[in-house]
Formats: sequence, C-alpha cells, structure tokens
Amino acid sequence: MIQTTTAETLFGKALNWTIATAMETDPNVFIIGEDIGQFGGAFGITKGLVEKFGKPRVLDTPISEAGLVGVGVGAAMMGMRPIVEIQFSDFLVNAMDQIVNQAAKVHFMFGGNVNVPIVIRTPFGGGVGLAAQHSQSLEAWFYHVPGLKVVAPSTPDDARGLLFASIDDPNPVIFFEHKLLYSVKGPMHESIERIPLGKAVVRRPGKDATVVSYSFAMHKTLEAAEKLAASGIDLEVIDLRTLYPLDIGTVIASVERTGRLAVSHEAVVRGGIGGDIIAQVCGSKAFSKLKGPVLRIGAKESPVPYSPPLESYVLPSVEHIESELRAWLK
Repeated sequence: MIQTTTAETLFGKALNWTIATAMETDPNVFIIGEDIGQFGGAFGITKGLVEKFGKPRVLDTPISEAGLVGVGVGAAMMGMRPIVEIQFSDFLVNAMDQIVNQAAKVHFMFGGNVNVPIVIRTPFGGGVGLAAQHSQSLEAWFYHVPGLKVVAPSTPDDARGLLFASIDDPNPVIFFEHKLLYSVKGPMHESIERIPLGKAVVRRPGKDATVVSYSFAMHKTLEAAEKLAASGIDLEVIDLRTLYPLDIGTVIASVERTGRLAVSHEAVVRGGIGGDIIAQVCGSKAFSKLKGPVLRIGAKESPVPYSPPLESYVLPSVEHIESELRAWLK
C-alpha cells in the first residue's frame, strides 16, 4: 500500500486517480456514461481512462440516462462493479425509475439474495452560470429513499477515500460532486485506504454553536466561521461527508457541548436535509441542552438563475452565511 502524500491535488484529479486505481485492482470495475471516452467527461474526470483501459471498460454512451443507469443496474446484479457518470445531477430525474424503483429495491425484493453494487457519480450545485436545469441540488430526494446511500465529499482526500468505499459497497451509492470543487486543491494520500461511509468529521472545533454542512457549502461555512471568530464567536463546523448513512451521533455530541445548532447547505431550505438533521437532534437527549432556536441556511426559494448577479443572490454566499449566523447568535 502506498502511503505517501501529494503536496496538493485537485479534487477532480483525486477522482480520476481513484477510478483508475479501482479499475487497475478489480477487473469487475468499469465506467459508463456520456462523453466519458476520448472527451474525458463533461468536467474531465475520466480523461485518459479509455486510453489506459480500452472501450470495453470505458463505455461511451448515447444521451440516455435511463438506459445507461439501467445497464449499470443490470451489470451490478450480475456481479460487476459499475461506476455510472451522469453529466449533471439534474439528469438523474431521467433515470429515476432505474435508481429509485430498481437499484434501491432489488436487494429487498429478492430476499437479500441479490445486491446492486453500483456507484452513480454526478456533479451538482450552482455558481458556474449554467442556469436552472444544470445547477440544482437534489440530494434530499435520494436521501429520502430507503436502499440508497448518499455521499457528498468536500476535499480531494475525502473524494478518494469515500469513492473507494462507495465502489466497495454492496448496495447503490449516489456520489454527489459539487462542480466548484473540481478545481479545489488539497492534500491527498495516494493510498487505497477507505474512508468509512457514515462518518462525519469536525473541520473546526468551537464552543459557541454547532454548524453542520457538507460539500462546497462546507467551505463557505468554514470561511464564514473564521470571519466570525474575529468577532469572538467560536463556531464548531461539522462536515457530514456522507448524507446517508447520517452520522447524527457526531452532531448530537457537538450540540450537547455547544448548546446551539445550525445547518448550512446550498439546497433550498424547504424539504432539505437540514430539516431532518434538526428533527433528529430535537428528538434526542441533546434537545434539553439547546439554549435557543435552531437555524437553517440554504438557497432562496427559486430555480437557479442564469444571470450571474441573480445566481449570486439566490445561492448562499459566505457573506450571507456569516450574516445569518451573526444575527442568530445575537
């Protein structure tokens, strides 16, 4: 096992390295998606894979999300380990029957005798001017479905370790990659060591309040927390990393220490994962430790606009998160 650490690795390159390493070590792993061959995928994540592994293991498909996810589900049921790339998470809706009614259900409907070890990777979120049909944050839809695991890493090393764990998992995993993370740099261990699904991490210890976040919103939240620290407000920031299974234990333990809870994500607040986190904390022993109302921070109730000023207005910025937290803690 290689244990060296690169100085800086792009989030996107960490994904490419992980996919290539998984394909090298397991001949059952293959990748399927639109433009993932010579073009290297919409965001370049699969660049170089077809030259290395050939077309039988890097399957470039026509534009048909339902079809290519269906191929992945069938292959997984036959013992393969498919990685399906959906160009934009908005197009997951075109494959909902395959994901929700097939992949998530098969293991249970066949009495546990069949597994579906499929990973569906997909970019999500806004901030890059791609408008309403290419900028959504729909992770709560899949979080709601029994039988699916949902992963949303925020760093290159977590992308590596969580993607390895997702490929290993015997059941379907939806792997959300925020578009603005692809160019984020950070340390990455060139190791096949897995990061267990369902284990959150405290990115910033603090004593005045707990703020739970994930994916790119976690970086904005962390920056807002550092700005508030200059005013003497000491926030604990938790990065969920895996949305389901949800590491509610880490959240509850933190709230018991700080007495306050906020959630911060890019998805709209209504029906979001943040509401479920708050419900679980309020139903736990941490409820009696709360010193005041809880807070949800998310996008405004609107499709993501194409216009850059309007997009910035709708999505939660660092300044917006800082302002919401400051007002809440007054």
